[in-house]
Amino acid sequence: MASGATDTGADRAVGSDRAPGLSVRARLTLSYAGFLMLAGVLLLAAVWLFLLRYVPDRAMLINPDDTTHGVFPVRSSLLRVFAPRAAAVLVFLLVFGLVGGWVLAGRMLAPLTRITDATRLASTGALAHRIRLPGRRDEFRDLADTFDTMLARLEAHVAGQRRFAANASHELRTPLAVSKSLLDLARADPDHDTREVVERLHAVNTRAIDLTEALLLLSRAEQRSFTREPVDLSLLAEEAAETLLPLAEQHGVTVRTGGDIAPTTGSRALLLQLTTNLVQNAIVHNLPADRSADPPVQGTVRVDTRVRPGGVVLTVENTGRPVPPQLAATLTEPFRRGTGRVRTGHQGVGLGLAIVETITHAHDGTLTLAPRPAGGLRVTVELPGT
Repeated sequence: MASGATDTGADRAVGSDRAPGLSVRARLTLSYAGFLMLAGVLLLAAVWLFLLRYVPDRAMLINPDDTTHGVFPVRSSLLRVFAPRAAAVLVFLLVFGLVGGWVLAGRMLAPLTRITDATRLASTGALAHRIRLPGRRDEFRDLADTFDTMLARLEAHVAGQRRFAANASHELRTPLAVSKSLLDLARADPDHDTREVVERLHAVNTRAIDLTEALLLLSRAEQRSFTREPVDLSLLAEEAAETLLPLAEQHGVTVRTGGDIAPTTGSRALLLQLTTNLVQNAIVHNLPADRSADPPVQGTVRVDTRVRPGGVVLTVENTGRPVPPQLAATLTEPFRRGTGRVRTGHQGVGLGLAIVETITHAHDGTLTLAPRPAGGLRVTVELPGT
């Protein structure tokens, strides 16, 4: 009840506190009628001035039947005849202007009415509705098309947020449920080896902390709440490769770095996270090492930086199993893994590429994922140059 009262008060604060006034259609109607009346008055005034120029003030009137004659006021007589007819014309123009203005204003504002109806629907949460205003391009058509585009993006954003919230809830519920089960087991069996329970609880809590930190990082990148500074992507690539060298050795993967100095601007911490996530993902989702094979099988990761006109490019590609194109297009979705939602030996939180995409967009860049013909994935990040 309190929440509903608060919402109602907010609605009143937005619109109901304003004094009522004439509608736009009524104001346009009065404007049309007013301009028409003004034009009529000016036209009648011009006619009257024209008559005054050529009609004398008085004239001699001679009766042909007799010899009587006299002087008559011509202008005053003409005014008595002209004034009632001019008033009738002005009344006609007023009525015509009001009726015609009301009809014309309605036709002119019809597209705006459709846009307003769509806005009301969107305010209730119906984001699937589109205006699709027909006709040639004009101001109303541009406004309607822009609003349709905004609705489409908003619908996609809301759908993505709902999926993200559902997935995040599922991912966070799992470690909490496991922790509860371990604690229940320890409480039910006091003689059970507590070291095993503590180790498992430590691993579960570590994963929950990693997931929470990843969610916070994702939120920070989306809000663009960071300070921009000069950054060299080639140095970040070398730092990420050096940091992840033990992981690469553990998986039997060779990491090679190279390329040009790639200066850009942005958050060094976020761009380092972007590079680290890409290299880590390339190491984990690679060919399984098999040194007993002839020749020995070993996966590779190639990290390359280039300078292009107007920007810099970071490319990370790895060997691995073939990736279907339809799967590559979904890998940036939160909690999406290369094998669907099936966990591998690597305890990732499923936000690596989602964080990469968010950081890239926060730095006004573009992210491209393309399967390699021989297997594996090629990820390209293009950022503006300095």
